[in-house]
This record gives sequence, structure tokens and C-alpha cells, in this order.
Amino acid sequence: MAIFNSPFFEIDKSETKRYAGLRQSEFDEKIIEEACELARLIIHPTGNWEIYDYDDKTQTILSTPPFHIQGESIKKHLKGCDKVVMLSATVGQEIEDKITSLFKEGKYALSLILDAAATSAVEQNADLMEKAIFEKVSRQGYKMKWRFSPGYGDWPIEQQPEMIRTSRADVIGVHLTESMMLEPRKSITAIIGLYLIEGNCTNETQKHNCAACDKTDCLARK
Repeated sequence: MAIFNSPFFEIDKSETKRYAGLRQSEFDEKIIEEACELARLIIHPTGNWEIYDYDDKTQTILSTPPFHIQGESIKKHLKGCDKVVMLSATVGQEIEDKITSLFKEGKYALSLILDAAATSAVEQNADLMEKAIFEKVSRQGYKMKWRFSPGYGDWPIEQQPEMIRTSRADVIGVHLTESMMLEPRKSITAIIGLYLIEGNCTNETQKHNCAACDKTDCLARK
């Protein structure tokens, strides 16, 4: 188990704009700056990861008990990998409460942008985790695939309980609602494939490629 805590010095404003899903002309830069600064002050970024052996022939994570992954997209993504990192990340509940509070006060624009800033923050948190993981596994001769989460491609969201279990997300306070939504809402679970440099897996470490995902209604598409 590897608990991850890292200070945030700035939340990415351009990513916040993108996650808000509005046209550039509809943004008030002062509100964006206010939301990003407010988010930076009240988020509690943390994460956890676990590393397991992986059988890419049977799509099985060799945890106890084993976790059989469903879906052709994740099978293709992890082809050639013999280990996986199970990752969970969150920025905590306080920012969720603030978003709700601002909405109830009628500060709709600030609430909307703060929600987008929180999404940007949890993605930044996961990106920082990936860098820390890469530093660790590269010393063992491994390279990494970009992180992949239930809901990408045909990987069913119904496998989230196993993601929670194998990433030990409960350690950082992340759990599931009855409708399979992560709580706190600004949280992530993901898998990262590891492959030996001399292996047959060719994808280099990179951010999620929207072109490889059929979730066409996602506001985060680039």
C-alpha cells in the first residue's frame, strides 16, 4: 500500500474551463480565478495505489481473491502487461459541500466553476500520482500505460466495487453509493498497466486518449 499526499500550488485554469463545458466567451476570468483559488484552499488531495501481478491472457488481476476484468477495450489496453497498478484518488468531501452551499446561496456561476475546478484538481492529483508511480516502477525496468477507468470504452461501471477493493480506496475514505457512484464525488479509480521495456507492449506513458474511448457525451473530451 502506498498512500500519496502532495501539496497543490495551483489548479489548472485552462482545464477548469474545459471541464465547465462552456464556450470561451461565456467565462468571466475573475470567477475562474476565484473558483480555482477557493478550490486550492479547501481540497484535501490524497490517493492510494496497490501493485498486482496480471494475467493478460485471462484478463485477471492476481489479487486475493482474483479480479477478472470484463471488456474488450481494457483487454486491448492491457495487452502485453504483466503487472497493474490499482489507483484511487480524491480531493475530499469539503469541496463538495462548498459547491452545494454556493448553489443554495444563488451563486450559480461560482458553484459551476468551482465544480469544474474540483474535477481539474482530482485529475491533477491522479497525474501527480502517476509521476510518483513511474519513478518507482521505472527503477524496476517497467514502463506504464495511461490510466484507464471503468466507464471507458466497454469496461462496465459495475466493476467499481472490485476497483474499490483492489485499490484499497477505503483507506482514503472513498466508497460507492448504491448507484455505483464514487463518493466523495470528485474521486477516481483507475488501472495502469505495467510492462517490461523489452516486452511487446508499445503504448508509452501518456494521458487518457479520448480518441480511444467511445464515451462521446463526456464533457471532458478534448
